Amino acid sequence: MSNGAQPGRGESIRWEPVRRARAHELVIDAIEERIMAGDLRVGDPLPPEREFAAQLDVSRAGVREAVRVLESSGILRSSPGSGPGAGTFVASLPRPALTRLLRLHVALTNFRIDDLLETRVALERASVHLAATSPDDDKLARAREAIDIMDRPGVSREDFNDADTDFHIALAEASGNDFVASLTAAIRESMRAPILTALIAKADWETLAATLNADHRKILQAVEDGDPELAARRVEEHIHSSAAALPTVIA
Repeated sequence: MSNGAQPGRGESIRWEPVRRARAHELVIDAIEERIMAGDLRVGDPLPPEREFAAQLDVSRAGVREAVRVLESSGILRSSPGSGPGAGTFVASLPRPALTRLLRLHVALTNFRIDDLLETRVALERASVHLAATSPDDDKLARAREAIDIMDRPGVSREDFNDADTDFHIALAEASGNDFVASLTAAIRESMRAPILTALIAKADWETLAATLNADHRKILQAVEDGDPELAARRVEEHIHSSAAALPTVIA
């Protein structure tokens, strides 16, 4: 926590005591409530551990555990030592951390396949539509590289699956909408393992790979040509046809 630094917004908040058996969960709740209320913002410090524990009427161990959990989620960051830069602060949640949390949630929650499929369709239609509205060659470079990898003679199912994932995420990132890109990445990456299992089970692997990548090229071409409606239609058709070719997963 901060030593010798000027009090910030986080240190001036009046924290109310919390009482329950699992103290660290209540500390987390208290911090989250302050963030949602706008009392804590990115860069704001939390009170020093001893003071914070006293204000919340919990043990210092409860505060430490709460900080550890929120640090692992990317919500807080801690800098040991003394001076203005030391302490525990509200962090700007990086997109990879958000994507990781969403990916794990999708992978561990028993969502219906049809629900995930339709969510993917909605997200990817939106992302390619945005990307095609104002095509950017630099942003689309990763999608082209992914297609080239999938086109390599003798490409393994594992490498194809990784490049397939990269292709869809690259298009989402080319949309310029970071939230759409994060959601798309979370859903697609959560399906990486089951898709690979389905690919390994396919006897006509070479034919399927050629078909999937032909779809990818058509989608990318529509984006590069600046045709949002065609790009959206093609990505929807691709997701549905891929799901039919790989039952029980979203390709």
